[in-house]
Amino acid sequence: MTANRYTFTQRFLHWVLAVLVLGLLFGGLTFGTLGYEGLSNLVGAETAGKLFTYHKSIGVLVLLLTILRLVLRVRGTTPPYDPPLSGVERAVSGVTLLLLYLLSLGVPIGGMVATAVSGYPLEFFTLSVPSPLTANEALGETLFFYHGLGGLALGLTVLLHMAAGIKHWRLKDGVMTRISLP
Repeated sequence: MTANRYTFTQRFLHWVLAVLVLGLLFGGLTFGTLGYEGLSNLVGAETAGKLFTYHKSIGVLVLLLTILRLVLRVRGTTPPYDPPLSGVERAVSGVTLLLLYLLSLGVPIGGMVATAVSGYPLEFFTLSVPSPLTANEALGETLFFYHGLGGLALGLTVLLHMAAGIKHWRLKDGVMTRISLP
């Protein structure tokens, strides 16, 4: 059974990233829907500022943990599917996994670039670095728009991944055992 599982570290990182990404998606949808002013009116300017800082910080954390996860995946082995997936399932799984990795890297990087271009500080919890770029409001708005689209694409990809996980959990075909924590 253990030969058909990822290492504990890989499984732990998967679930930590799942929680962080879902939180970021929820925050991003809230920010996109309400905007800074709407959020400030709802929770106050100080809390809104903290929420944006947490969003940026957790985005950087997702970027770093995704890089670590990729390094572990490249250096380790991928457990076989037992029973094997069909050709269509392998193709959908491969494309979904590739999109998850690309978007988990690209969306945070895009957010950092949009933040810097907009003249806002780059933040990681209590660390703050002033933007190294001259503020360009129009370009910043455009980049934040694409950052939001990337977040939506990531959200849709996560939903597809979750649907496949639920399908395999219900089938009890061993696929979920590869990534489950217990």
